[in-house]
Amino acid sequence: MAEKASGIKILSDNRQASHNYFLLDRFEAGMVLTGTEVKAAKAGKIQLRESYGVINKNEAWLNNAHISEYSHGNRENHVPVRSRKLLLHRREIDKLLGQTQEKGLSLIPTKIYLKDGRIKCEIALAKGKKLHDKREAERAKSAEDEARAAVRASKARRDSEG
Repeated sequence: MAEKASGIKILSDNRQASHNYFLLDRFEAGMVLTGTEVKAAKAGKIQLRESYGVINKNEAWLNNAHISEYSHGNRENHVPVRSRKLLLHRREIDKLLGQTQEKGLSLIPTKIYLKDGRIKCEIALAKGKKLHDKREAERAKSAEDEARAAVRASKARRDSEG
């Protein structure tokens, strides 16, 4: 219901991104796609697991994103894994270029979605997590889950008594 209200339909989500990286800043980018890529993407045939963004010659590119071939694409079908251009404003590209070169951050696509009939890619500036960071995040998540369960249990006890 919320998707229909905002006009956004998520086509692919990179859930591993938040597990492997600290996601700092997010940007919405358009994508340059061929016709069969658009049809395959709308069918949800996208994989972002190993993909990453790069700034090359003042242009933003999405590398290693896998968009499966369209089933009715015949000989005009696209190559599943290729570099796809991302459409960003000049100041955003300049900011991303500075951040990735100076601070050693990465560009990670977090999701691809349909917004008002156009396919958009959300990319995030990200810093890689070390193993101890991942363990710490897992501990914090389990502690939060236990706290929620305790609150739920006490609320249930209170409701049954009163």
